Amino acid sequence: MISEKITNKKSYAFALRIIKLYQLLSKEKQEYVLSKQVLRSGTSIGALVREAECAESKPDFIHKLAIANKEANETHYWVMLLRDSELIDLKLANSFLTDCEEIQKLLNSSIKTAKLNHKNKI
Repeated sequence: MISEKITNKKSYAFALRIIKLYQLLSKEKQEYVLSKQVLRSGTSIGALVREAECAESKPDFIHKLAIANKEANETHYWVMLLRDSELIDLKLANSFLTDCEEIQKLLNSSIKTAKLNHKNKI
């Protein structure tokens, strides 16, 4: 339960940062394609974590967190692309990558724990 709250808070804060990154990219850099991709994937992580809170079953909970993890992985890709194309600087990119990796670790831990708990109840 505590891990879920931490994941929820971190994914929400990450989404807010992603929105600000999108604003920076679209206004200052006038980059619209990659910025929309990172906005979509980066904000969906937290939405999926919230969806998992109201999952209909343990398998549904696991599935929603797994999709959130996929979105985090995709966001990681877009941030690396933004970094390597020099649309964002290294320090900013690394900050996003670190946060994204931390969220992925939390998600993976929650998924693993939920799978173990579900398996033990069967």
